[in-house]
Amino acid sequence: MQPDFSQIGPFLIAAVVAFAIYRRFRRNFGRQPLRRARMIVRMALLAVAASALLPMALRSAQFSAAEFAGAAIGIALGVWGAQRTRFLMDGGQLYYVPHTYTGIAVSLLFLSRLAYRVVQIYTGATPPSLTGAANHSPASPASMVSSPLTVGIVFVLVGYYAWYYGWLLWKSKRLTAPDFEASPEAASAVPTS
Repeated sequence: MQPDFSQIGPFLIAAVVAFAIYRRFRRNFGRQPLRRARMIVRMALLAVAASALLPMALRSAQFSAAEFAGAAIGIALGVWGAQRTRFLMDGGQLYYVPHTYTGIAVSLLFLSRLAYRVVQIYTGATPPSLTGAANHSPASPASMVSSPLTVGIVFVLVGYYAWYYGWLLWKSKRLTAPDFEASPEAASAVPTS
């Protein structure tokens, strides 16, 4: 009897997605090394994703409003999180401590909508925007962004991380001594006489 490997693909994709989600959430807690090259690459990928979705604004006023509102909310959350970000210098390495709740809120918003769409696909529920559409099945990539709400949430994610990473890169070049928080090792080495 020949083994059936056809089901391995979905499990591998699910494992990669789960790992990416874990890494995304892990970056919301504690100090993170400031890696400029990675942040620039992430910003470029977000710009590509946003550029690919921009033509959807031509579909209707709902999509235009969703993209604009999503980006505005994302940028506002990025400003909020940036104002609460702290910086550390430890062993010559620059670290930042992100505002945990803001990053978690943006990640959960995106993941909740993604989970909702995946459940729709697996239960066979067709979104109203696809009824009668001959070219799109509920499981097609185009159906994942067929709702203005989904597109708006993607733009929240894009706006937040594009602003936040841009701000981190900008601020990291303008840090002065009062901007740094004492590292835990340095604080414990200070005598308390």
